[in-house]
This record gives sequence, C-alpha cells and structure tokens, in this order.
Amino acid sequence: MRIVSEQRSPLEQTLDLVLYAPVGLAAAARDELPSLVERGRGLVSSQAAIAKVVGRFAVTTGQREAAKVAKHAAKVLVDLGVLPAVPPAPAPRRPARLAGAEAAATAEAEPARLDAHGSVPSAAPADADDLAIPGYGALSASQVVQRLAGLSGTELEAVRDYELGTRGRRTILNKIAQLQAEGT
Repeated sequence: MRIVSEQRSPLEQTLDLVLYAPVGLAAAARDELPSLVERGRGLVSSQAAIAKVVGRFAVTTGQREAAKVAKHAAKVLVDLGVLPAVPPAPAPRRPARLAGAEAAATAEAEPARLDAHGSVPSAAPADADDLAIPGYGALSASQVVQRLAGLSGTELEAVRDYELGTRGRRTILNKIAQLQAEGT
C-alpha cells in the first residue's frame, strides 16, 4: 500500500487511470452484478405491481363515471324530446328451435337477428340492476351460475338475453340452457 503523501510519477498516474481502475471496476462489477440485478428487479417489479393496481382502479372508476354520465345524458335528451321516451317495441319472439329447412331459411334471411339458440332475443333489460339477481353486474360467472336455479323461466330468459347482449359468458348461457331444457 502506498503512502498518500508520496509523489507519483505521471506514468504511474496514467497506468492507474488507464489500466488498474478498469480492471478493478470489472472485478467489482463481477462480484456485485448479481446483487445489483436482484435489487433492480425488485424495484421494477414492485413499481409495476403498484402501477397495475392503480391502472385497474382508474379504468374501473372511469367506466363507472362514464356510465353515469351517459345515463344522465340520455335522460336529459329524453326530457328535451330529442330521444323517444318509450323504447321501440321488441321484435316478436320466434320458437327457440326451428326445424330443418325453415331454420336454414330464417338464418339466411335474418342472420344478425338470431341468437345462439336460433331465436330472436327478447328485449334485454337495459341495466344489470333490472335483473332478478341482485348485484348482477359485479358478479363472476360462477357466482351467477349458483343463483340461476332459483329463477323463473321469465327471469332466466331475461338473464340470458342480457348476457347475450353484453358479456356473452358461455358458462352462464350454458347453465341457463340446461335449466330451460330441464323445465320443458
């Protein structure tokens, strides 16, 4: 070890700067790199998790607020007479299953109006709050399925139509079809 007060030649100072410092830095980096990587990974992961939670909250809150504003705007437009106060009458219901050629002809003539069962959907409730299952909009598919058995045929049909017009969750639609088949 050199004494600090000792004078060093310009050649020794240049060797320290050009050769020994980079070698020492490389050796230190080799020893410290794994711990630096872990520290960086931990910081990035925690920040990403926080950003994800905040983002989900912001999107959910924004969707709720947008729905409230849209509902209020529709009410104001109805009050001003710009929109009709009474929604148009629903199309007449067709039998759930049509036989052979009649079903094919109907599907070709009006493909957009038929649902997955080959029938015209009834007027779906405009809001999940109008359904027979309280809090429907906030429930997962498995939670909805558990509540379907206690509904009447009309209530099942309303849930089916609402689900077809919104999220189209197959688990719910399949359970409704099963319950409707058992009821006939």
